[in-house]
Order: sequence, then C-alpha cells, then structure tokens
Amino acid sequence: MKYLSSFISIAVIAPLFSTSAFATTGYFMHAYSVKSQGNAGTAIANFQDSLTIASNPAGLSWLDKRVDAGLTIFSPDRESEITGNGYGANGQYDGNSRKYFVIPDVGYVHPVNEQVTAGIAVYGNGGMNTNYKNNPYAVYDNTGSAGISLTQAFISPALSWKYAENQSIALAANILYQRFSAQGFAGDVFGGASSNGAAISDRGNDDSYGVGARIGWSAKPNDKLTLGASYSSKINASRFKKYEGLFAKQGDFDVPESYGVGLNYQLTPALSVATDYLRINYSDVDSVGNKLDQLFANNKFGTTQGPGFGWDDINVYKISATYQASEKLTLRAGYSYNDQPVKNDQTFLNILAPGVVQEHLSVGATWQLDDQQNVSVAYTHALKETVQGNNSIPADFGGGEANLSMSQNILGVSYSLNF
Repeated sequence: MKYLSSFISIAVIAPLFSTSAFATTGYFMHAYSVKSQGNAGTAIANFQDSLTIASNPAGLSWLDKRVDAGLTIFSPDRESEITGNGYGANGQYDGNSRKYFVIPDVGYVHPVNEQVTAGIAVYGNGGMNTNYKNNPYAVYDNTGSAGISLTQAFISPALSWKYAENQSIALAANILYQRFSAQGFAGDVFGGASSNGAAISDRGNDDSYGVGARIGWSAKPNDKLTLGASYSSKINASRFKKYEGLFAKQGDFDVPESYGVGLNYQLTPALSVATDYLRINYSDVDSVGNKLDQLFANNKFGTTQGPGFGWDDINVYKISATYQASEKLTLRAGYSYNDQPVKNDQTFLNILAPGVVQEHLSVGATWQLDDQQNVSVAYTHALKETVQGNNSIPADFGGGEANLSMSQNILGVSYSLNF
C-alpha cells in the first residue's frame, strides 16, 4: 500500500506539470488509455482498464482490483498558409517548433464489496499547441514567434454501484486543472481589437481550475452483449485573468459538455467488436464557439460576446475489433471519424489552433507477462486533413484566405497490474 500510495501521488502530479498535448478530436483526446487507443477510443461499453473512468465510470463494476499506468507520445504536424492577403501576410507557415509531447495517465480500481467499486483516474483531457517561428501575424504589428499552449488535466475519483446482477450506474468527479499561454499577437492591430490590449498575448502561463461530473450506466443483457452510456457536464472553470483581453467573458475558458453511447459484442470466443457514438458541444463555450464575426458587431476580444475560434459541435463515430490471438497475446484495431469543428470561414484565428483532424486509424496489442501483469502498446495515425479558407480573413485584416492542415502520429505504452 505504501508503494501504491507513492505511485498514485507521482501519477497525480505528473500530468499537471507536463507540456501541452495536442489532442485529436477537436482538442479532446480520442482515447484515454493505451488499450483504448488500440481500439480507436471505443470505451463506453468496452471496459479494459481503470481509465474507463474517463469514458464511462460504470465500467468499474466489471473490473477487478488493479492499477494501470501509461505514457503516450504525440507527434502532430501543424501547417498553415495565407493567400491573397492585401497586407502582405502571404506565405507557408510551420507551427511545429515543438514536435513531441508526452502525456502520462494512471488509474486504480478497488472493489469495496460485491455491489460497490471505487476508483480514481488521472489523465490529460486534451489541449492545443502551436508555435510559429515565422509569425503569420507579423504584418499586423506583431513581433517574435506566435502560438498558443493549452493543457487540460483531470483527477477523477469515482464510485460505481452494481444495482442489479447485470447493470451498474456510476458517478465520477471531474476535477480540472488547465494551463494556457499565448504569444505573438500583442501588437497594435490585435491589441486595438481587444477590450484589454495588455492582456491578449505574451503574458506567460496562467492557470485555471474547475469541477464537473461524469455519470455512467452499463448493462450486460447476456454473456455476449455489453451496453454503455455516459454524460459529462460542462465545467465552469475559473478565468484566465492574464488573458482576459483574449477570451470571451474576460478570460473565461470552460470545458464543454459531452455525452455518448456504446456497444460491445462478443462475436466469437476470440473476437469482439465495439462501437461508440460521442457528442462534444464546443459551441456552448463562448471562447471556443463564438465566431470572429463578433468583432465587427462591436464585440471586442475579451468582452461578454467577444470573438472565439468559431468551433462547431461535433459528432464522433468509432468502431473497433479485439482479437485474442493466443493465451498471452491480444490484438486490437480501430477507426474513428469526427465532424469538422473548424469551418472554412473561421480559419484565420485558427492558425493558432488548427484542430482539423477527422480520421484516425489505430492498432494495438497486449502481452500477458503472467497471471497478474501485462504490457500494452498502441499506434494511431491521424490522417492529414486540410481546411481551405473561404472568406476567412476579414477585409480589415487585408482579406484573402487562411488554409489549415494537420496530421498526427501517436504512440502509447502502458503497464497493468491485477491484484
């Protein structure tokens, strides 16, 4: 227990001070554990480890006492292009000053009795990172490199109640820590478009906190079929005060609500298939959903109705297969697709946040070391996606188009111990 306590403490601290991740479903993670990564994130009814808390905490009722810990390496490729701009901003821009990001995760499951199971998970919820050494906004009186860095991490304690032989419900707290910084657009043009030009960029790191909830349900109608549903509330986080001249509502940056359903079916003793549907309501967060057009309706950056990144709500669809190749080896594969959150008339500001990826292909495997221990690996490739701007740069900024592209490679490794 002393070892376990130290292990959990380190795992809780590590994500909070890690560098920013660049998530794949908008700015949410597409999967919250390495095993789930191998299945393209199908986890609402596919309960493989303690990180099920991040997708559907009701899955705890179907797990034994265990610890899971993983490391995921993100390698995103972010590119932008400006064409037809009257102020001379035209060019190709590479946002990859930093190419690799490491995200840890850890979870613990503890059955209390035959009906109640407790657990805790610590994981990165998502984030966004760009750094352009060649500043795409330089012609607007900005100097130095440009970019943003957003990290979101959750600590989620959970309780699951198996209220019937084949059903469970659960509640998890989503304790949020997030950190943000921005640089490279503090000049007179952007500053003049802000309610507080001294708090729009180049203020260093700022921290924010909040608490929300996730509820889950699961059922096993028979020995082949598993069903699941999950809902995560919107988190009203504390404001980024250093950036009250950038985000709407004087620095407000909340976590949007999300919800989904899933199904897992055992086709044969060795082969199962799973599918998830997930909805993320980005537009409910004003600093994310408000369009740049707000600027020309007398709503400056940082005001109550101030501009945001213009992101739309998205639907996410996932499907995967898991195959027990031998007593020791499990193989996984999956595919996911999500709607495009960044519309082609909102690409100008999203040079800073080109979260345009839509398709993911995943493979993974688990090797059983002995009766209690196993190791897992997973690889995901987020296919390159390009959004071509259409009336994307306002005339006040010289007109023209901003085009965005992104792809990703994701590699994860984890270790699991069953007690």
